[in-house]
Amino acid sequence: MLFFIIFISVLLIIFMTAFLKIHPFLSLLASAFFVGIASGMPLSEVVTHVNEGFGGLMTGIGIVIVAGTIIGVILEKSGAAYRMAEVILRVIGDKRPQLAMSLIGYVISIPVFCDSGFVILTSLKKALAKRAHVPIASMSVALATGLYATHTLVPPTPGPIAAAGNIGAEGYLGTIILIGLVVALFPAAAGYLWAVKVGTQIEVPEDAETEGLDYEEIVSSFGEMPSAFKAFLPILLPIALIGLASVINFMGSENAFADVIRFLGQPTTALILGIFAAFPLLPSFDEKTLTGWIGEGIKEAAPILVITGAGGAFGRVISNAGVAEAIGEMNFGALAGGALFLLVPFLIGAAIKTAQGSSTASLVITSSLVAPLLPTLGIEGAVPLALVVMALGAGAMTVSHVNDSFFWVVTEFSGLKVTDAYKAQTMATLIQGLVTITVTMILWLILV
Repeated sequence: MLFFIIFISVLLIIFMTAFLKIHPFLSLLASAFFVGIASGMPLSEVVTHVNEGFGGLMTGIGIVIVAGTIIGVILEKSGAAYRMAEVILRVIGDKRPQLAMSLIGYVISIPVFCDSGFVILTSLKKALAKRAHVPIASMSVALATGLYATHTLVPPTPGPIAAAGNIGAEGYLGTIILIGLVVALFPAAAGYLWAVKVGTQIEVPEDAETEGLDYEEIVSSFGEMPSAFKAFLPILLPIALIGLASVINFMGSENAFADVIRFLGQPTTALILGIFAAFPLLPSFDEKTLTGWIGEGIKEAAPILVITGAGGAFGRVISNAGVAEAIGEMNFGALAGGALFLLVPFLIGAAIKTAQGSSTASLVITSSLVAPLLPTLGIEGAVPLALVVMALGAGAMTVSHVNDSFFWVVTEFSGLKVTDAYKAQTMATLIQGLVTITVTMILWLILV
């Protein structure tokens, strides 16, 4: 009966978000109250668990999400994203333009939302396509799939951070970032191959092909862009600090230097330092930037924060409804603690993503559902939990279609017909999801 109640609660979330168009925040809270009341939990405890679940998750990752979003806004508005793209273009060269766009997307989407990343890089994509004589559809698929890979797998993007917080892995962000960067290479490569093999066969209207400035004109029209060092520093500094702290923890060092590194490598500290590392990118130190740009980042973070908090409330109610005890009485056989278990978060996440469209919501909801299972199945520690986050991310990218805002961003800014967008974007994200879960399961067999 308990599992039936949880199943109904998931259907309730999907129905409210996909059909009634109710915001995921309210859908998650309503489902949390439904599970608590329907499972027979004392009414006063339902409210307590909802509040504790919401606040508890914000304690660990709330500032991290806000800081990561602020960094993304500064990179976008200062031209740093263009500078990073230009550096990658110079390294890859003109002979492999789709590969360049895929790698640009892979890097840019670590701090910047994939929707925003595609919009700000559209003119660059068109100019490069014109210069290299490559179909615009092929370049669009390469950019979209590169953005999508790290968007769902690599912190400090809010979705993976929220998933890590829900399953109790926020202390292992260094490991999650490292494994995420490796795993994301495979769906990005799959998207690149799809762009080369299929995207080149898709035609778009001539005006969409030729519209836009030349590459040199785009770079010059942006004015004086920041140096490559300044552009990459706000991303690389937090990742390096978190990674270094993970190494110190793994080695078990106990001295003053190790304590300082642990402090600096705390995700909250590292991301705040990332904001300060982005300050040299500001064109001026005035109200427009120090208040306006940072305020815009806070506004963009707000919906993610409330959805993530509501997901934490949903997960806490499920956990305290007796799911762990019920699972403990079940015999999972080969599934328990093995690579096959990763199919559970993948399939649930893919179903929720396909039904309601949001990758972030899929990560939040699915991680809340599977969190009570993990301790019971003996899944704990940095690497196993990081691979669970990868499985959650694989589900959250399967698939992007008409109920996903990113689908329409790619379609409209590329001049694609909807039928061609299904062939280009939807099929590409299906392949990306399948590749990601396959790689994740192989890594589980090797590393766990």
